[in-house]
Amino acid sequence: MKKAYLLFGDNTQIEGWSAGAEGTVVGELVFHTALTGYPEIFTDPSYWGQILIMTLPHIGNYGTTAEEWQWEQPAIRGLVVRQLSHFFSRPGRALGLPEYLRVHGIPVIAGVDTRALVRRIRQQGAQNVLLTTEPPSAAHWAYLRQHPSMEGLELASSVTTPKPYTLGEPGPLRVAVIDFGVKKAILHQLVEYGAYVGVFPATTTLEALRAFEPVGFLLSNGPGDPAAMPYAIQLARALMEWGYPILGICLGHQLLALAAGIPTYKLRFGHRGSNHPVRDQRTGRLFITSQNHGFAISLEALSKHPDFQLTHINLNDHTVEGFSHRYLPIRGVQYHPEAAPGPHDSREIFQEFLSDLQKYCTYVPASS
Repeated sequence: MKKAYLLFGDNTQIEGWSAGAEGTVVGELVFHTALTGYPEIFTDPSYWGQILIMTLPHIGNYGTTAEEWQWEQPAIRGLVVRQLSHFFSRPGRALGLPEYLRVHGIPVIAGVDTRALVRRIRQQGAQNVLLTTEPPSAAHWAYLRQHPSMEGLELASSVTTPKPYTLGEPGPLRVAVIDFGVKKAILHQLVEYGAYVGVFPATTTLEALRAFEPVGFLLSNGPGDPAAMPYAIQLARALMEWGYPILGICLGHQLLALAAGIPTYKLRFGHRGSNHPVRDQRTGRLFITSQNHGFAISLEALSKHPDFQLTHINLNDHTVEGFSHRYLPIRGVQYHPEAAPGPHDSREIFQEFLSDLQKYCTYVPASS
């Protein structure tokens, strides 16, 4: 078995076994607490630039199939596991996870104490590491130390669609999705609710959006620091001035906040899992949600804003999970309502958004 190594900026070196592709990668080390759903997790574009630890010790026991992928390739830069299974259920239908990761060039280190690594991240915060299948050298350490922090990185342009495309049947519910790294499940949810969806690159123009004649907009999830995306903040601000319904999910939620003058900040180790409790402040209902984000919006600034109000809050650490405009059909959620770790109740966000859209099918505000 070939060895693999995980290098930290404080000169710590962890040794394990290579279970994926050979090579060397650098990225921000983060962890995910889900027990299932690894095909969806590994192909979520929001993980671009990150090396992922799975806290479940045994990963890969049911393989992976194309219908589970949220993007055309894995988005993670590398993977850290206790054990990666070479045996899996669904033979003949699925690919083995080690094979899938090797084909796509994703290095994996296995045989390490993932619980100890997660404790380290919880105490010290998410941090850059280097994962390599080569014997560590001075060049590896130099490469690690030169790699920029996730804070300040613009990454959406690396995962957005290169050109617009449409999904669903043409009809009056025309939704323009700004793709900052959109998950396939978000698009499918919109189509299932009867929307005709136009997906546009992250750097799309207002003219291109007008030409589609949408009745609403969705700002998608994606990777990187939202504050490093002035082009997207400017676009979000312009869309808010139009007065059409807008839904922001994860990164899109953060961009809406920044467009409204509400700052974002980096969390110590982020929220990544399928069991985060969120309370709807409007009804008192509790949702168990899937999440994947390393930044959050300021609760203090939101509470002082004259036009926006808190709608959802995380019950683990009381960070903002959702907000809405007091007078306009604009809302954002930090969690992923399209994901279904168990219950589907958080999908009511899409129902609220589609209800807003239906009101605009017969009335279109004057364009600015």
